[in-house]
Amino acid sequence: MADAQTLGALLAWARERLAKAGICEAALDARLLVEHVTQTTRLDAVSRPERPITDAERALAEQVVEQRIAGKPVHRIIGHREFYGLNLKLSRETLEPRPDTETLVDLVLEEARRLGGEDRPWRILDLGTGTGAIALALLSVLPAAHAVGADISADALATARANADMNGYGARFETRLSDWFERVDGRFDFIVSNPPYIREDDWRDLAIEVRGHDPRRALVAGEDGLDAYRRLADECADHLAVGGTVAVEIGHDQREIVTGLFTEQGFRFKKLGRDLAGHDRVLIFSLETARERG
Repeated sequence: MADAQTLGALLAWARERLAKAGICEAALDARLLVEHVTQTTRLDAVSRPERPITDAERALAEQVVEQRIAGKPVHRIIGHREFYGLNLKLSRETLEPRPDTETLVDLVLEEARRLGGEDRPWRILDLGTGTGAIALALLSVLPAAHAVGADISADALATARANADMNGYGARFETRLSDWFERVDGRFDFIVSNPPYIREDDWRDLAIEVRGHDPRRALVAGEDGLDAYRRLADECADHLAVGGTVAVEIGHDQREIVTGLFTEQGFRFKKLGRDLAGHDRVLIFSLETARERG
């Protein structure tokens, strides 16, 4: 049990407790959890380590540290996570946005600048928007853009709406309850997605932090992990403007097969993006002419 009386002592206790339990990033997780419990900042820990700890803070610290040891991700515990400089709330049916997905945002922004610049009124469709992370990150850089975040989960859309409003992009962000393109109208300059791409057989091997807390349907996509890509490749062209761009996140070993699915539908492969570990992570495709809907 924690008996720390000061902020510095509580931080030291949490760090030691997590390290002994084998948590890889014990120091970082301890800092985030203690800041959450005490509503302090990193600066407070440096400048005011003698700040007194209340009984309620001490009890809550013990609770959240035990949750982390049991496998609950630190950002699930505190209820939000930073992505592309934005603070995003998490909920039960949203994926936790991760730094690797920022690669997709960077590549789409490169395309926007190359095709006409940041100030154009780009129309963006974010399929499986979850927290709204990708769409809102793009809106944060493209001041005249408008984004539609589509998702099959009403819980996720409520979270995305809250994140848009909280970060100041609510007027340029629209939510749509839709099974992929089912209830999506119009054409878009950019269609972006971090779709499910985990194979059924690989689900049970995921870390407990992922398997036990991220929504399964946002991760698993059939026996070969390609169900979502097949649908995207088949239907994206019906919703793209002339010269439109598609950007999708992929699993590290899916580059060739996903590229084939899109090129078979008339898309031109343009660019590959790699994540922080150097793995294949994002594919960019273009379509030079708009397809007429059947």
